[in-house]
Amino acid sequence: MTATYEAQRAALAEVVAIPVTPFAEDGSVDRDTHRALLRRLLDGGVKTLTPNGNTGEFYALTPEERQLVTELTLEEAGVRASVLVGVGHDVPTAVACARHARAHGAQMVMIHQPVHPYVSDAGWVDYHRAVAEAVPELGVVPYLRNPLLPGARLAELADHCPNVVGVKYAVPDAARFAAFARDAGLERFVWVAGLAEPYAPSYFSAGATGFTSGLVNVAPSVSLHMIEALRSGDYQAAMKVWEQIRRFEELRAANSSANNVTVVKEALASLGLCRRDVRAPSKPLPEDERAEVAAIAAGWSL
Repeated sequence: MTATYEAQRAALAEVVAIPVTPFAEDGSVDRDTHRALLRRLLDGGVKTLTPNGNTGEFYALTPEERQLVTELTLEEAGVRASVLVGVGHDVPTAVACARHARAHGAQMVMIHQPVHPYVSDAGWVDYHRAVAEAVPELGVVPYLRNPLLPGARLAELADHCPNVVGVKYAVPDAARFAAFARDAGLERFVWVAGLAEPYAPSYFSAGATGFTSGLVNVAPSVSLHMIEALRSGDYQAAMKVWEQIRRFEELRAANSSANNVTVVKEALASLGLCRRDVRAPSKPLPEDERAEVAAIAAGWSL
């Protein structure tokens, strides 16, 4: 029987939470706090978790820490949520991480945008194909940030690898997304708005059915309210949420997203949920900017 990956596809048409990775005072991953933050997401109604995403500081974690974060997430999620594990770096590393995720019960892997400065269209297909073919049982989700990649290349990848079931599209151009999705096959994939709540309404209008979120770490109900509004076609209600989260997301996006993770961890710290520590090349907010983040977090209905 040919696999249909229906459960994986359904899990992508959700608020796809990207959990933070909290650190202890000695700089190590704070396991107990990490578990507590995951339980808070699950209790808040989140159904899809992405360990080792960029909000989880994927590129600042050691290989052993990435495995730890994967295992902790799968243990806490159990049957309550689907887990989409971020993998990347060189092909052997990405394949090994995908196989580790499979061995510990993950349903899907998200392949991070290749960081190599020289990426050809055909090489992009080869890179993703190598990972997808190594774990045919898992749903595979490319993380797309390249505005130059044509939709036909994604279709080519899926021709080789039917387990490529969704796309995290993170190019900040709604018109480009609409064209790319139709060139690749609008109904063929689950389209996830990869730039979170600020872009979700415009991307949903063009065919997305899920969106990623770092803000959800702070206020799960806010993110879930937005997707409920979008599912029902109530764009006025969705934009009310957009207005509510606008400043928070502007702070995260400033200076080429320099404080993307920092702002989320600062908000969590203001609520007493974890330390504000981030790893280089990120840096904690200066004292004079912390109050604004705390005020925003306190103002949300948590």
